[in-house]
Amino acid sequence: MAGGVIETELTEEEQTKPVGIVSDGSAVLGLGDIGGFSALPVMEGKAVLFQELGDVSAMPLCLKTQKPDEIIEIVMLLQNSFSGINLEDIKAPKCFEIENKLIEKSNIPIFHDDQHGTAIVVLAALLNALHLADKKIDEVKIVFSGAGAAAIAVCKLILSAGAKNIIMYDIDGAVYRGRIQNNFAHEEIAKYTNLNCSKLPLKDEIKDADVFIGLSAPDILNEQMIRSMAKNSIVFALANPKPEIMPDKAKEYGAFIAASGRSDFNNQINNSLVFPGLFNGVIKNNIKKITNDIKLNCAFALASMVKDDELSTDYILPDALDRQVPLIISKNVI
Repeated sequence: MAGGVIETELTEEEQTKPVGIVSDGSAVLGLGDIGGFSALPVMEGKAVLFQELGDVSAMPLCLKTQKPDEIIEIVMLLQNSFSGINLEDIKAPKCFEIENKLIEKSNIPIFHDDQHGTAIVVLAALLNALHLADKKIDEVKIVFSGAGAAAIAVCKLILSAGAKNIIMYDIDGAVYRGRIQNNFAHEEIAKYTNLNCSKLPLKDEIKDADVFIGLSAPDILNEQMIRSMAKNSIVFALANPKPEIMPDKAKEYGAFIAASGRSDFNNQINNSLVFPGLFNGVIKNNIKKITNDIKLNCAFALASMVKDDELSTDYILPDALDRQVPLIISKNVI
């Protein structure tokens, strides 16, 4: 009844174990590989968001090791002290191995927020943007800049929502089957993207693209590239703190809808819209595995929070601090 919490008097109030925020500090947003010690303030901030927005107690666990086997072992040894694990700021491709093995072995829910929280909020934003642009997800051409953990997870969720024509780029160019620079995650996603094995540079492939999704580096896009996109183009430039192109410049150059991860522009795409409510729902419903269907449900619920009479090119998602968002997300974790 006490959920593992020691009390001097057992009350009827339900007690739950905290969520563990586990990081090795190898891919901290905007800072890169700064290690677990330096990453602690970031994880403490995440714990505050869990509590304030989702009414979920969370504890930062910043590790001195960056070895996947050791991270997995530590989490397995500690899992009985937590109601779930939020993996955070662990770089690709090792983050895939860590998450997959923990999902397979553990008896509590495992969620890499950099991947799946980002994927849920990007899909929600894309659904609303496509609705405004009068385009269908299974008919549009989508170009990614970035093929790391977040980009691959976003790509997978968008594919499961019906997208069919996606091409991904990283520092070595277009991702395609058999590319010598591919890691195992690139090779897997290449089975479902860039089906023609295009090797064109980004500046050529973005011509007539309906959607650009950037999870890469600053200043990737320029005026010519934006102007070459299809009519009613959608530009999600999500590199932080400096995006692939500034949203105001993207709109100046002809983008129909522009979004970024920044709070000082319209259409902020921020995964804080997702993880507090998601973990609240996971804990309340005693869910042991966060499935793809749960992610899709959350994305559709988040998109639906912006009503048709509110939806505009400058408003495709609720505010990041909207207190109703975690409540709605939690209800849709089923």
